Amino acid sequence: MKYREYTIKTTTAAEDLVADILNELDLEGVEIVDNVPVSKEDKEKMIIDVDIELPPDDGTATVKFYLNADASKEEIESTLKSINEGLDELRDFMDIGEGIIVEKDVNDEDWINNWKKYFKSFYIDDIFIRPSWEEEPKVKDYNVSVIIDPKTSFGTGHHETTMLCIKGMRKVIKEGDDVLDIGTGSGILSIIANKFNAKHTLGIDIDPICEETFYENMEVNGIEKSKYEYITGDMISDGALRDRVGYEKYDVCLANILSDVIIPMAPYAFKATKKNGFFVTSGIIDFKEEEVSKALEDIGFMIVEKIHQGEWVGIICRK
Repeated sequence: MKYREYTIKTTTAAEDLVADILNELDLEGVEIVDNVPVSKEDKEKMIIDVDIELPPDDGTATVKFYLNADASKEEIESTLKSINEGLDELRDFMDIGEGIIVEKDVNDEDWINNWKKYFKSFYIDDIFIRPSWEEEPKVKDYNVSVIIDPKTSFGTGHHETTMLCIKGMRKVIKEGDDVLDIGTGSGILSIIANKFNAKHTLGIDIDPICEETFYENMEVNGIEKSKYEYITGDMISDGALRDRVGYEKYDVCLANILSDVIIPMAPYAFKATKKNGFFVTSGIIDFKEEEVSKALEDIGFMIVEKIHQGEWVGIICRK
């Protein structure tokens, strides 16, 4: 498959908000590139054989995304129009730099290989996460090992939102649980749920590309086939899919997506969750924390705990 690669020139202060515009449009492979040095905290989470020397941080950044080259001219123009409208809104209250979108064609093989330049092994507490092309360390100072190759699907575990969801699910998941993973992407949350001895996980994503990645990652992690399933579909718009997923069936529901998707999707997560079951969600930018919290409480969830990391928020709820 061939893609068009788009790069937005912006500032380090605006890079996450620009990325949010793209994520809210469900765009593929959103990637931020800047010269901000890796913090001491982040270095401790990663295994890096050499120090990465970056040019001086000049306050600029680029944010990349991809569109299918086979999409119609109208679809592409509509998407770019929405992005430019979002950039214009950001300009009203902050400096976003040039805010110019530059386009080029790229094959998805190139895109997949590009992950290998940036995705390195790292830890989340005592969970060790690595891509398949890296070896496990000789000293195993961790309890859970996960292999993840995202390919063209979201989810290496390295983003704060995924970390928050992993930390949240660890607090509530127990052996024998049935788990629903909404917006599964690469399947990393489902894999870790199985590593935590869940009975079964069901992954759902609107992107059909995720299915192959999900199953491949489950297999490479040695998860028994009887312990997982994947469905392509949209929980919000597809009633037949919601019927297939089931009601009051899951001990834990997970959703590492964005606020504007969490809010309309949450009522269906509520219906899928067992009484006294948990909903762990992340992908919430801090200035939308109260809006999401209120939406969750309004449908009947009780907020048990909030976890903060950087500008992101994870929420643990109970039904």
